[in-house]
Amino acid sequence: MSTLKIIFLGDITGRQGRNSVKAYLNSLENTEEKPDFVIANIENASHGFGLTKKNYLDLAESGIDCMTSGNHIWDKKDIYEYIEEANQLLRPINYPSGTAGKGSAIFNVQGEKIGVINVLGRVFMPPIDSPWKIVTEEIDRLKSEGVTTIFIDFHAEATAEKICFSKYLAKEYNSEQALIKGFFGTHTHVQTADEQIINGMAYITDAGFCGASDGVIGMEFSTSLKRLSTSLPERYEVAQGSYSQINGVEVLINETGATRIQRINLMINNNENEKEAVFDTGD
Repeated sequence: MSTLKIIFLGDITGRQGRNSVKAYLNSLENTEEKPDFVIANIENASHGFGLTKKNYLDLAESGIDCMTSGNHIWDKKDIYEYIEEANQLLRPINYPSGTAGKGSAIFNVQGEKIGVINVLGRVFMPPIDSPWKIVTEEIDRLKSEGVTTIFIDFHAEATAEKICFSKYLAKEYNSEQALIKGFFGTHTHVQTADEQIINGMAYITDAGFCGASDGVIGMEFSTSLKRLSTSLPERYEVAQGSYSQINGVEVLINETGATRIQRINLMINNNENEKEAVFDTGD
C-alpha cells in the first residue's frame, strides 16, 4: 500500500455546514492537498437533525466518499425511503437486527479494501445494543473479506467510553500490524486536542463539527440559552452567521498503520459578497 491521505470531518450541521464543507473540499481539488478518501458525519446535516434524500445526493457529489451518522439519523422521515439504496451512507451498527440501512461498508481506495464502521455509544445516550461484541464481530468479518484498513466513527457522549473502547480495539487488533487505522469520536461537536497514534491507530476523542461558528455547537444562541437556563422545552434552531468552522482530522496511513494525524480547524468567511470562500486556520 502506498501512503494514503484520509480526511474525517466532524458532524456537519445545517445548510451552512453543508455549504462550508463543499467549499472546503472544492478548494482541495487539483491540489497536492486533495485526499484519497473522505469520511464525514452527517447526522445533523438537514436543518440540524437527520438527513434528507436531497441533501444526501448533494453531499455525495461534493467529494464525500462515506457518510457516517448517529442517533439523529432517523429524524427526517424520508430516510426510510432511501437508506437501503444509499451506498455511501451508514447508520450505527448496534441498532437491533433488522433495522433499515447498514452499519459498515467496504470501499475500494487506490486498490485497497477499506472498511468503515459506524457505532453508537451507550453512556448518556438512548438505549441501544452494546457495541463491544457487535463491533469486534464486524471487524473479524471485514478482515475475512480481505479488508486491510478499518476506520471507526464512534458517536458517543462520554470521553471515557471513547478512550476505553479505542484502546481496547487498538490492543486487540493492532498488536503486530495495524488493522484499525483510525478511530474518531463524534457527537459532542467540540473538537478535542488529544489527537494521537495508538498502536498504529489514529485517534481523537471528538473531531468537532462543521457549521456556523457563532452559535452553540451549531445551534442558535438564543434558543439554546432559553432551553438551558429555564429547563423548559424549546425548539432548537440551527445557527447562521458570517463565519463557519470546519473541524476534523487529516490522517496519513500506509500498510503498517497510521503515520500522522493532524487536526483540521478552519474558519470560513461565507460573506455572500465574496466570490470565493476565504479560509483561516484560526491560529
